[in-house]
Amino acid sequence: MREALRQARRGIGRTMPNPPVGAVLVRDDKIIGRGFHPRAGEAHAEIFALRAAGYEACGATLYVTLEPCSHQGLTGPCADELIAAGVSRVLIGCQDPNPRVAGRGIDRLRAAGIAVETGILADECRRLLLPFAKLVTTGSPYVMVKSAVTLDGKIATTSGDSRWVSNAKSRRFVHRLRDQCDAIMVGSGTVLHDNPLLNVRGIRGGRDPLRVIVDSRLRTPADALVITQNSTAGVLIATTSVAPADKVRQLKARGAEVAILTACQGRVDLPALLCLLGQRGVMSLLVEGGRTLNSALLAENLIDRLLLFIAPKIIGGDGPGLFAGAGKELMADAIALRHVRTRRFGTDILVDGELTSCLPD
Repeated sequence: MREALRQARRGIGRTMPNPPVGAVLVRDDKIIGRGFHPRAGEAHAEIFALRAAGYEACGATLYVTLEPCSHQGLTGPCADELIAAGVSRVLIGCQDPNPRVAGRGIDRLRAAGIAVETGILADECRRLLLPFAKLVTTGSPYVMVKSAVTLDGKIATTSGDSRWVSNAKSRRFVHRLRDQCDAIMVGSGTVLHDNPLLNVRGIRGGRDPLRVIVDSRLRTPADALVITQNSTAGVLIATTSVAPADKVRQLKARGAEVAILTACQGRVDLPALLCLLGQRGVMSLLVEGGRTLNSALLAENLIDRLLLFIAPKIIGGDGPGLFAGAGKELMADAIALRHVRTRRFGTDILVDGELTSCLPD
């Protein structure tokens, strides 16, 4: 199953709106076929593994990170192909989280006399499936907020300087993370202050995600680097009805897409924006904004995962923190992260944990 997970990770960020899945066929303690789902419309992981194994698949054991599908989509049902190939045993990481099909593939395999076991390396498989699970159960993407803070909790100095809180190793990991996400989002304040590219750099074979800017008053300059740079990825600017019509035309002329959404207290309705992204099949959304956007997402319980780099630096003073607002009055009311993992990047420490979950623990 670890090899199946390794195969599945090859598809992360490329399968939208399908989940990344890996499969491995084993016979006589030897791997005879491997496969992963490369992108929507192409064969699923199980089919690639069956093709690699050929006639040896008869009597073999399949390890697969997600329950084989049982319905006709852009491709045929994998469960039927496994039955036809004569696979004798199937070990599954997670049941399909899609409530319309959950468990049907397992039932079909068992009805054909195939031995099925579930929950193999379930925690790792579950983590891999979270963005897909969020999309199919809520219609919205899985929201990951990434930031870096100093030891005293600052994301920038009192002058607003934030380059760089984290070190080079941490920043390289972030580019790898961008490459694996369907979209990246910032607020207009970040665009105005930092003029970021929001692209993927230094990653072999990397591709830029959709760039999303939350800009209630449409202050984004038409010559912002995120718009003018040479990239195959699109730019979506979410704004409200107060946006000047001439500015909308100007940005569209530069190739940006402008979506005029409903306003909530004068700001872009974030749930509506996430729904729009979900309708486009966006599963994973990486947020790299400032404390204003972070706080708005937190206030509406829209953050699913937090990735926080802690750098061994002290700024002091009244520089901005990760979130704004009054905050909790009692420590007992603090939001506790779940499934927390830590990792070192040189002298930086990454704390990675979940705030919400669309799958059972």
